[in-house]
Amino acid sequence: MSQTPPLPNDPDHNSRMDRFLNTVERIGDKLPEPALIFLYGMIIVWLCSAVLSQFHFDVIHPIKGHPIGINNLLTGEAMAKFLSTMVKNFTDFAPLGIILVAMLGVGVAEKSGFINTGLKKLLRQTPDKLLTPVLVVVAILSHVASNAGYVLVIPLGGIIFHAAGRHPLAGIVTAFAGVSGTYSACFVPTSTDPLLQAFTQSAAQTFDPDYKVNPLCNYFFTASSCVLLVLVIWFVTDKIVEPRLKWHAPIDHDIEKATDMRSYTSLESKAFKIACLALFAGLLLLAFFIFPKDSPMRSPDGDLTTLDAPLMESIVPLIFLIFVVPGIVYGLVAGTFEKAKDVISAMGETISKISSYMIMAFFCSQFLASFDDSNLGTLLALSSAGALKALNLSGQFTIVLMILLTATINVLISSASAKWAMIAPILVPMLMAVGIAPELAQAAYRVGDSATDTISPLMNFFPLMVVYCQRYVKDTGIGSLASLMVPYCIYMLLFWSVYLLIYWVLDLPLGIQGHYGYPPH
Repeated sequence: MSQTPPLPNDPDHNSRMDRFLNTVERIGDKLPEPALIFLYGMIIVWLCSAVLSQFHFDVIHPIKGHPIGINNLLTGEAMAKFLSTMVKNFTDFAPLGIILVAMLGVGVAEKSGFINTGLKKLLRQTPDKLLTPVLVVVAILSHVASNAGYVLVIPLGGIIFHAAGRHPLAGIVTAFAGVSGTYSACFVPTSTDPLLQAFTQSAAQTFDPDYKVNPLCNYFFTASSCVLLVLVIWFVTDKIVEPRLKWHAPIDHDIEKATDMRSYTSLESKAFKIACLALFAGLLLLAFFIFPKDSPMRSPDGDLTTLDAPLMESIVPLIFLIFVVPGIVYGLVAGTFEKAKDVISAMGETISKISSYMIMAFFCSQFLASFDDSNLGTLLALSSAGALKALNLSGQFTIVLMILLTATINVLISSASAKWAMIAPILVPMLMAVGIAPELAQAAYRVGDSATDTISPLMNFFPLMVVYCQRYVKDTGIGSLASLMVPYCIYMLLFWSVYLLIYWVLDLPLGIQGHYGYPPH
């Protein structure tokens, strides 16, 4: 990110936080391009795997039941496997398909003017002072639609802030903090609840075979946490990050100027209303399709919200339709689309804007595949969990250390389910042995799992965040983005951890059948 000399009336230039963030930014910006970082990281993983594969480790895999061994990735067999799976690693890279499909629909809605007019109407109704918390609330609600927030809410955050005369990067990082930093919290239940519950119950039953964990055992805590997190992110954006951006990240002069987002024509308003009617008709049709008990969109058990339900597996295609249908209708009414070719052109233009992300995704997918094949991540995670167990501390200290351990591991392994699958079989029985219920252990895990997502370059969507920022400040790098996200990470981790401890002291209900102590009273 380009640097500007301190101005005389910059009161925070010499603050400790500002100096710290400057250091983070300087170090981070010395790193090479994200694609090259993943390439170099993959080579380092190969070298480390070759060296560490010569040693024996006593760490036992809690699920497979055998010692963790490091696989040498520099053998002929490993190299052959790497080459033969290179294309598959790329095409199976989960965020890639999500982004391409969702962005096709979003591109049509954006190019037609549907999104612009909708934002204008939203901004006209939202006071400037409440723009930040409203964006955070929308970001948190996007958890219901899995990863939709990364490809929809975050770029819109930049558009909204820019249109409102504020720094667009402040909108992007605010939305990023709301989508990623609060990932395990939401005002309504999400697929994360049963996902984590399954691992927690399985781990608990290694200690108590009859123990059952309710999927909503943390719901009251996570839902109420949203209010706290909105306030924390609001404070960090308005008081720390945006003032810093004003002095350290001038918007590039050659980017497209923000349009007037407070006014719209009668034709635009008419087109928006007709497009919304088309959208409502589509949603009504979907409702009639999914709500019957024999709907093919339900899981074999008749549920709509479990991970194996076709409805949940269709979230991204539905997002595509939710944007492409009103986008086309709006374009036809407003005159921005005159023929089918205009719609295809809108899709092509959108994809061209994220071509740099596709390059990063290629190298990122190869790095993650190598990291997983080497077993280095598994060894680090289980070794850390074992060290925590060996400390044998009191319940409160153990919960705090568990949060910090999870936050640290999260920098290396961003998948919530993958981490919990590895460390839950160690931590959950360990905590049960000292009288702490699995539900409280899971709540602590959720706190640590979310906050550091925003500063982990290994998080699948992190390179995309850099691309979003580069639309407004072309010199933005990983260090620049990390320095902006560090305050969110620190404040959310601190306040959310304290909130959990206070929640515990006050004996407030964690959720449905959510217990603090074991055995439950």
